[in-house]
Amino acid sequence: MTDRLLNHCEEGSASAPPLLLGPSLGTSYALWDGVAPELSAAHRVVRWDLPGHGGSAAGLIGPGATVGDLAGLVLALADALGIERFAYAGVSLGGAVGLHLAVHRPDRLSSLAVICSSAHFNGAKPWEERAARVRSEGLAGLAEGADARWFTSGFTVPGLVRDHREADPEAYAACCDALAAFDLRDRLAEVSVPTLLVAGREDPATPPEHLREIADAVPDAALVEIPGASHLAPAQRPEAVLAALRAHFDGTARRGMEVRREVLGDAHVDRAQARQTPFTARFQDFISRYAWGEIWTDPTLTRRERSMITLTALVAHGHYDELALHVRAARRGGLTPEEIGAVLLQTAVYCGVPAANSAFATAQRVLAEEDE
Repeated sequence: MTDRLLNHCEEGSASAPPLLLGPSLGTSYALWDGVAPELSAAHRVVRWDLPGHGGSAAGLIGPGATVGDLAGLVLALADALGIERFAYAGVSLGGAVGLHLAVHRPDRLSSLAVICSSAHFNGAKPWEERAARVRSEGLAGLAEGADARWFTSGFTVPGLVRDHREADPEAYAACCDALAAFDLRDRLAEVSVPTLLVAGREDPATPPEHLREIADAVPDAALVEIPGASHLAPAQRPEAVLAALRAHFDGTARRGMEVRREVLGDAHVDRAQARQTPFTARFQDFISRYAWGEIWTDPTLTRRERSMITLTALVAHGHYDELALHVRAARRGGLTPEEIGAVLLQTAVYCGVPAANSAFATAQRVLAEEDE
C-alpha cells in the first residue's frame, strides 16, 4: 500500500501495449481475475484499486470527491509507471472514470471499453443517501445485499463480497459522492477514441439502456450485450467479456488475420479456422496475433525477404508439409521458381544436402501443381 498511488497489479510484458483496468464500487482489482491473465498475453495489464478498497489508501480521496479526482489518481499511477498512452476498460464507477478520461484527457487514451456503467447514475439522491448510511452504519449491512445488486440469482463470488465488507466506509462514501455528481450525457459526442460498451442483460444497476444511450451518442461506438450477466459481468461471465475486449482492443490480431490471408490465401486459412476446436483456439489466436500480427507486419523486411527466410528455416528443421504451404505463399508473394530454387540451393550448403534434396522434391511438386 502507498499513501500516494493507487494500489495496483501488473501482468504481462512491460513492452506490450498498456491496458488499465478499473473496478466497480465495493470491489477490488480481483474483479478482473477471470479476464486479466488472458488479456496479459497481448497487453501490459495494470489493474488498480479504488481508494479505501483492496490495498489502496483511504486517504487518497475525501468527502465531496468527484470522478475527475479518481481519474487524476489513475493518471498519476500511469505517470509513475512510465505509461503515457493506454487502452482502458472499467466497470461501473471504473467505467465512469474511463468516460471522464475520454472527454477530458483523450490524449492519454488509445481506446476505451465501458462495462456495466453509465454516463449518469440515476441522479444524486440515491448516492447521497447511501453515502450517509455508510458514514453512520459502516458497510456490513450494505454488503449483505451485494449479491442481489451484482449477480443473477444463485451466483456469488465470496471474495468480492468480502472486499465490499472490508472497504473503508469513508472512502466508499466519498466514491458515492463522486457517483452522485457524475453526469456526462451532454459531452458524449466529444468522445473521439474507439469505444466499446458492454452491458449485462440482467443488470439492474446500469441496465442495457444506459449503455445504449452512450453507444448512440459516442461516434462510431459499438455495443455488446451479454446474456446471463448482471452488474459485475467480468466476474459472472468472464469468457464473454474477454471475447468482447479482445475483439475491441487487439488490432494486431485483426491485422494479423488480414496478413495471414494475404500471404497464405483464403482457402488455407478457412480450412484452418474450420478445423479449430476449443483445444486449439488459443494456438490459432497466438499465430494470428504474434506471427502474422507482429512479425509479418514489421516493415523492416519485405514479404519477399520473409518468405525466403521462412523457406530456409523450414528446410533446416525438416518441416516439409509446412514448406509446401510456404512455397505456395512465396509464389503468391512474387518469388519466381528460379528464386525459390536459389534459396533451396543455398540450404544445401547450410542445412545439408539431404535436407535440400527433400526440399527440392517438395517444391517441385508444388510448382508442378501450378502448371496443371
